[in-house]
Amino acid sequence: MTRILDCNSSDFRTMGPKELLGAIAGSEGRTIACETIGYLQPMLGDITNAEFAAAMGADILLLNMFDVQNPVIRGLPKTEPMEIVSRLKDLTGRPIGINLEPVEQVLSSENIEENMWAMTPGRKATLENAKRAADMGVNMILLTGNPGVGVTNEAIVQTLSLYKKELGDRLILAAGKMHASGILTEGAEHIITKADIQAFAEAGADIILLPAPGTVPGITMEYIRDLVGFSHSLGCLTITAIGTSQEGADIATIRQIALMCKMTGTDIHHLGDAGYGGMALPENIMNYSFAIRGIRHTYHRMASSVNR
Repeated sequence: MTRILDCNSSDFRTMGPKELLGAIAGSEGRTIACETIGYLQPMLGDITNAEFAAAMGADILLLNMFDVQNPVIRGLPKTEPMEIVSRLKDLTGRPIGINLEPVEQVLSSENIEENMWAMTPGRKATLENAKRAADMGVNMILLTGNPGVGVTNEAIVQTLSLYKKELGDRLILAAGKMHASGILTEGAEHIITKADIQAFAEAGADIILLPAPGTVPGITMEYIRDLVGFSHSLGCLTITAIGTSQEGADIATIRQIALMCKMTGTDIHHLGDAGYGGMALPENIMNYSFAIRGIRHTYHRMASSVNR
């Protein structure tokens, strides 16, 4: 099994879900996933935020607020809607995941002018949207919730069961929350528990998402270490996620979070999309990578051509 550390673009193109999961596991906690928002103005103007994140060392690109019914990636050359994911793969040489949200109750304004997180039809975790994502070439669907949209863990379980039944092994299924997502009773240590993880695993999750230590009140390295070990015992990989805008913090804070996540035993390290807005600060992606896998592997990922 090729480690994701050693994968080139041509390797990713031929990998199915099982092979990609194996490549992540084989890298022993040295995989970085970066979230970007495509409909916002890219940090570099005419270069997509996804390309920028890939250039700074991301192994996996996760598209947040990506509406599969009306897909927009600013900075991407003109592309037919159903070809957008494939075009982004060609330009970045990376696997692509998207967030879909099992909205059970909406706690924030539905007006996009008042709330940038306002829900759109193509972001909801419906079966139709999941099938469309798979047809577009998405490698992974992450069932989670943006701020205030009202996603519960029970809604995630129900959606996972449906996706596993209907989509089988077409793509990787990940699930979890990096903050309360507007559900006050699921805040702090109640964001995710062992009971939730058990339910996610039984419903078909391949990867469990957990908040990174130090990013949510009450979430310590020891608490997440216990949940990572429990997830692994159920046969699931884990992502520790920075979803509280600390991907835009100073480099010293990023390094501290990175090392705490490493100590939990997690498989994938996630940086959210809120640097200035749309992606993590590029220097933080690189310095997070330095902390968990050193300069050699970081520069190897940054320098490897998409034509390899």
